[in-house]
Amino acid sequence: MTEQEIKRLVSEVVDSLSGEMTLNLALKLTDAVKQKADEMGVKAVVAVSNAAGNPVSVQCMNDAYIASYDIAVNKAYTVAALKMPTSALKSLAAPGGELYGIQFTNGGKIVIFGGGVPLYDKHGTLLGGLGVSGGTEGEDTDLAEYGGKVFSTLL
Repeated sequence: MTEQEIKRLVSEVVDSLSGEMTLNLALKLTDAVKQKADEMGVKAVVAVSNAAGNPVSVQCMNDAYIASYDIAVNKAYTVAALKMPTSALKSLAAPGGELYGIQFTNGGKIVIFGGGVPLYDKHGTLLGGLGVSGGTEGEDTDLAEYGGKVFSTLL
């Protein structure tokens, strides 16, 4: 085993034990979601936040909508802040819902439609959030849920 291989293995072990969203982990997740988006024909922006809702990685696929940048970042923030998928928040924030009007709080950063999922470690600790924007709400939701499944395999 070469010194470079040993360093890579040690880095992967440290990342998996750190209990936080690392750049390495966020980039692996982002790459997987972008690949799936490309297969679906969606030009997405993919954002990964840490547990505090702060961006760790934001990547824009070629020709993605400009507006998708803020939406993806805010979806990642929303799921970290509220510890629920944005798709679940949709009905809660509808008129008459328990959280009606929540999208007007937190400086307008709360997103109330699909495309965001919280990211937990194997112990149920929130590590961050994933936000995807660029397709239809259904496509964004599918990509985010796919990313959530991929994330669990990366840990």
